[in-house]
Amino acid sequence: MTRHHGYALLSAIVALSAAIYVSVAADDGTGGNTHTLAGARAPHNSAAPVSTGVWVGAWSASPVGAEPGTETDGMAGRSVRNVVHASVGGTSARITLSNLYGRSQLTISHASIAVAAGTGTAAATTDTMRRLTFGGSPTVVVPAGRQVLSDVVTVRIPSGTDVLVTTYSPVPSGPVTYHPHARQTSYVAAGDRTEDVTATAYTEQSEYWRYLTALDVLSDESDGTVVVLGDSLTDGITSTENANRRWTDVLSQRLRTAVESGRDVPRYSVVNQGISGNQVLADSSGLVHAGVRPATDSPVAVNESGLGRFSRDVLGRTNVRAVVIDLGVNDILRNPRLADPDKVLDGLRTLVGQAHARGLRVVGATLMPFHGHRGYTPARESVRQRINAEIRAGRVYDAVVDFDQALRDPYDPRRLRSDYDSGDHLHPSDKGYRRMAEEFDLDDLKGTAPAKL
Repeated sequence: MTRHHGYALLSAIVALSAAIYVSVAADDGTGGNTHTLAGARAPHNSAAPVSTGVWVGAWSASPVGAEPGTETDGMAGRSVRNVVHASVGGTSARITLSNLYGRSQLTISHASIAVAAGTGTAAATTDTMRRLTFGGSPTVVVPAGRQVLSDVVTVRIPSGTDVLVTTYSPVPSGPVTYHPHARQTSYVAAGDRTEDVTATAYTEQSEYWRYLTALDVLSDESDGTVVVLGDSLTDGITSTENANRRWTDVLSQRLRTAVESGRDVPRYSVVNQGISGNQVLADSSGLVHAGVRPATDSPVAVNESGLGRFSRDVLGRTNVRAVVIDLGVNDILRNPRLADPDKVLDGLRTLVGQAHARGLRVVGATLMPFHGHRGYTPARESVRQRINAEIRAGRVYDAVVDFDQALRDPYDPRRLRSDYDSGDHLHPSDKGYRRMAEEFDLDDLKGTAPAKL
């Protein structure tokens, strides 16, 4: 068979799949991550959960843009095995796939989920490999700008373990929606190796998460989800790869340990919605650290502002019970003119108001120092201090975690303490990230939004 005829046959398959397709949810975080397919049948390797529990987010990542180099073929003919770390365990699972930055429909003909056989491997624990379905079908067509939620599959996922989510696209789909700076190695294999339990075929490594934006579990150890909205400091771009040492990872461990020891703290999972370069007010390129430009003509802005993505990345997550916000530094550093602190504060208060409208309590962070970084100026330092003063005074958030005070050099408060500094004078070291999580008061997650009088 020639390549031309092969693609013609695959196109026919896609057309047939599209014919039974009815609708897929818009990737805007509103209205739920649902989809409907005509002629749905019982999922293969899936069953209604036999245990009770609560659906929570075990892992998530914000879509950032269209992956450079994938503008034409996407990941056609290759299996993408994303490796993610579950912050909480459960007895069943489901995933969300996004084509937010695609320019044409994305066809996934085969997808699977499994518990990894260990750390830093594409191999799966054999008896956990499950085929994923969508409305009962192994194939799903996701229009550009949309996302899809899989059917529920019964599989025991232990807390604190790596999970493998693999997708196969048989035909070109255009730009791949991705999250760079994952600090986690994922894998790619030629051909459809979706249900391979060995790592033999997965010879290509990647520091991106592709298509996958959420892993939910039916949890018997958690009652809800804490969503952390942030920039590179939350994304953890200077943390050790494959070690889960972002401050949100440590916060998740602290919550789990506290619950296990009998402390009266919320039984929450933690999901990380950090994007490197993210701002409160303005959209921006979040790819400067990679030294590449995103694909053009994306259906939505690349690296949407906190205001633009709050509904999708925070309110759209599963069973959200509390929100943590650590944004503002990039509004100061990336503004070609001096940032207006009042506008940044108004933006933060708008985010808090949106959370309060949903009854969600919001914990906010002070902005950490960056003296020594190439973007530092005394004027920018003044803006940071003004924003922090308002945050500490309680005029922005329901509760405050003072990252500035926790990590600054006591002899020069304008800069990070040397052992908390990764070396670029902006991002923390592993020790600094741990200190951030340790500064967080777990009791601040209790309760809901304050009542308005």
